Amino acid sequence: MELSHYPQINPPPRLLMGPGPINADPRVLRAMSSQLLGQYDPAMTHYMNEVMALYRGVFRTENRWTLLIDGTSRAGIEAILLSAIRPGDKVLVPVFGRFGHLLCEIARRCRAEVHTIEVPWGEVFTPDRIEDAIKAVRPRLLLTVQGDTSTTMLQPLNELGAICKKYGVLFYTDATASLAGNVLETDAWGLDAVSAGMQKCLGGPSGTSPITLSPQMEAAIRRRKCVEQGIRTADHQQGEEEMIWSNYFDLGMIMDYWGPERLNHHTEATSALFGARECARLILEEGLEKGIARHQLHGDALLKGIQGMGLEVFGDLQHKMSNVLGVVIPKGINGDQVRHLMLEDFGIEIGTSFGPLHGRVWRIGTMGYNARKACVMTTLSALESVLTHLGYQTTQGAAMQLAWDRYAQENG
Repeated sequence: MELSHYPQINPPPRLLMGPGPINADPRVLRAMSSQLLGQYDPAMTHYMNEVMALYRGVFRTENRWTLLIDGTSRAGIEAILLSAIRPGDKVLVPVFGRFGHLLCEIARRCRAEVHTIEVPWGEVFTPDRIEDAIKAVRPRLLLTVQGDTSTTMLQPLNELGAICKKYGVLFYTDATASLAGNVLETDAWGLDAVSAGMQKCLGGPSGTSPITLSPQMEAAIRRRKCVEQGIRTADHQQGEEEMIWSNYFDLGMIMDYWGPERLNHHTEATSALFGARECARLILEEGLEKGIARHQLHGDALLKGIQGMGLEVFGDLQHKMSNVLGVVIPKGINGDQVRHLMLEDFGIEIGTSFGPLHGRVWRIGTMGYNARKACVMTTLSALESVLTHLGYQTTQGAAMQLAWDRYAQENG
């Protein structure tokens, strides 16, 4: 093997302004370069306990079981669904984008009876629509996405917890793209389980998934664990089918590893845990509310700039995520060519979309460490330059001026 073909890793500099991942905060990268520890070193287990405490603040919860799943945000989703869903359980999924379909796919792999309701991409559900579906289906679980980056829409959740409690339904949401950039109140909204991802508003690299579980969700998971161990419980429906088929994603075992028992399950990803700890520490140091307001400010400035270029914005703006904007690609413009020029000539990455929106919209993110004025202004300037180069007619400087005006309102 000729090692000259494999030089030291030296990635090109990029400004990641798509729907995620984003550029990690340098302080997070420094934390991740710390020396390794053994998984049962008292210093390591102390850091694990700190992570649990810090993420309770981020999730706005008192839940004891607030911890990390080693794996990307999808690992957190799978751990919760695999551990909570019993074969044959009815689940209801309100689908308003690509990631609602993902929840359906994972639930089907758990052998759930999946029921869906749908709205056109770019819209969200009213609480009444979801309550009507719950009354009709009588599911055991409601599986929701809070912020779906495929459509840039933010589903209101604040009234759903009371509805779920009324009908005895466990309430889960995927907050991968929304947590820490949009309001999410785990306890106040009656959520039983939430999962997230590091590579969006939390400001870190992909690779760990923070989750939180209510006592009700913990009890449901523990009952399945009892069945696995051959212990009969009052609601035990006999049959090996109740076993959780994944060892790695078995939350009963993972809780025993994170709890005082420290029962061996896996070797904790030390560097990733250090990074996740620093993400949460920085969010709480800034103040969760201030961080959410920061995401809103820079999302607003981007929106004003895009509108100043004469570009159409996708979806219902009243229910838009603060941290991702869908921009309709103008007629006569090759969207992929724009993205290529942005990347190659300016070092800026923006996103395309999925399914029915593929090739129709760009998705531009302002989240985490990249929710900053310099990132917004640089992206607007580069996009305006590329579009002008390709023949799109716009008033030069209008986008930048409207973004400046939005920042001036905040400072005034």
